[in-house]
Amino acid sequence: QATSRFLRGIARRKIYGERCGTCGKVILPPRGSCPIDGVPTSEQVELPDHGIITTYCVVNVKFSGSAMELPYVCATVLPDGADMGLFGLVQEIPFDQIRMGLRVQAVWVDDDELRPDLGSIKWWRPTGEPDAAYESYQEHV
Repeated sequence: QATSRFLRGIARRKIYGERCGTCGKVILPPRGSCPIDGVPTSEQVELPDHGIITTYCVVNVKFSGSAMELPYVCATVLPDGADMGLFGLVQEIPFDQIRMGLRVQAVWVDDDELRPDLGSIKWWRPTGEPDAAYESYQEHV
């Protein structure tokens, strides 16, 4: 149920996590239980579609079936208020300017392409805001 609620939210351009009643962490994507405490989660938390890059990888090797032009960047994005990140592409910035702490926002597909899957977020792009301080996301690296 937790994953279904999350995916239905994605199809509406909403990102939902679930808060653990024991540790208070916001789990993303929600799994119906806290991976830290092992207790059920049910409190749904709406998160913004912007956050920070905590880790990333520059991809320089083409794989079968990929239409992506090399190099490109995949990153873990920690939405503001979440304690776990989402994995996605980063675009609209040269690959060599991407860094940990970079503030980004989701770029969603057009309304007629929205689906209950993470493909509804085409990529993440820089917001132009100052980078986040390392201390604000160091436990998420």
